[in-house]
Amino acid sequence: MTDNLSEVNKTTDSGFKKEISLFGGVSILGGIMVGSGIFYLGSYVLMRTGMSLGLALLSWILGGLVSLLGGICYAELGASDPRAGGLTVYLSNAYSPIVGFLAGFNNWLIAGPGSIAAIAIALPSALTVIMPMGEWTIKIFAIVLIIGLTIVNYFGVKFGSRLQNLSMIAKLIPIGIIMILGLLFGKVSPDLSLAPKTVDVSFGSIISMIAFAVVASLWAYEGWTNLNTVAEEVKNPKKNLPLAIVISIVSITILYTLFNYSIYKVIPFTEIESLIANNEYYLGTYAAEKLMGKTGSILVVIGMVLAMFGALNGCILAFPRMYYAMSQEGHFFKSFKKLHPKYKVPYAPLIVQCIISIMLVLLRNLNQLTSLVIFSGMMFNTLGVYAVMIYRRKYPTIERPYKVIGYPITVILTTFIFVGLMINTFIEDPQTSIIGLAVPAVGILFYFYFNRKNKAA
Repeated sequence: MTDNLSEVNKTTDSGFKKEISLFGGVSILGGIMVGSGIFYLGSYVLMRTGMSLGLALLSWILGGLVSLLGGICYAELGASDPRAGGLTVYLSNAYSPIVGFLAGFNNWLIAGPGSIAAIAIALPSALTVIMPMGEWTIKIFAIVLIIGLTIVNYFGVKFGSRLQNLSMIAKLIPIGIIMILGLLFGKVSPDLSLAPKTVDVSFGSIISMIAFAVVASLWAYEGWTNLNTVAEEVKNPKKNLPLAIVISIVSITILYTLFNYSIYKVIPFTEIESLIANNEYYLGTYAAEKLMGKTGSILVVIGMVLAMFGALNGCILAFPRMYYAMSQEGHFFKSFKKLHPKYKVPYAPLIVQCIISIMLVLLRNLNQLTSLVIFSGMMFNTLGVYAVMIYRRKYPTIERPYKVIGYPITVILTTFIFVGLMINTFIEDPQTSIIGLAVPAVGILFYFYFNRKNKAA
């Protein structure tokens, strides 16, 4: 079989500027992954593990391990095929252009703008603790944020990457203060046994509970695929892309686990039960208030706002590169493959992404938006992981500066885990799963439209 990827990687000069350093790559991933979820998702993980603190911490660690397994598979793909677009490029090469298109279409119509809109609404919502706002004031605030950060990223990846670096450092300060104070001065001795507190269940049921809890934690880890999307703008991507992925996921796994453990050391278990029973899920806020009083709650708000700001900027920066890749393959709007003559960014998909995100802000609330994003993302990530094996078979001679450790067992195990989590999610939350399947189904019609249009041309 002709190894055409070798020639593409040697000769392709897309015009992108290589402005993202190793630290910039870590900041992009960390900025997207560490959002507001660190403050409230611990409650959902606890509920799904029958209020077992030990099982909850185990679920956070397993969520990080699953993300790391997926990340090292993506690291091999990104290092050997460092082109803009990431997942949509890999799926097109490994399976078929229609599979890559459907991944990109799902991201373009729902997952990308849905994530942007959800974060943009969540940010001013967090500020209502110190600055009360009505629903429409929050929506206007969200729209201004989306437009402002779109403008920043319109003027080149250097500006967006620098802003990402600053926000990454800034948001870790309040999170770190809360975590360290909790670990040092928390007086509670948490019971970390692995037995659910609320119900007596069998071993099989516990495995299912852990799987469902891991899916909740994966929402906090969501975003580890996004550096591959801007691979052409990473300096020395064959080295820095795998390093950034591994450093980010390992560091964030440690951060999430220790942060939740610090909460358990500060808030007694009976109080945690009472808070969750009253639908008060922001355990990090209560832990900070116990440690520092009113100053603590303000610090949490600052941490949440900075975390969401970094996540929002990272999403706006990364996602348009996927739509650019779809256009390059001839299956999307032609204007999407044009780079700005001066700033070298895919400006058309950036602007369209802004418009769709604003429409979703106006049409949906936060809960509705987050329900749109999950299941189909898992489906395409699973295909992306298995694509490592197909790349090895179809393109045996391309340079692989980084290879998956423990291949092929690692790839098979990761694929199996992802499929298992998808099946478990479908059983536990069928409505979200059906929505996740419906969007790619609509995308098939768009693919054949663009395909026929290109043949006619």
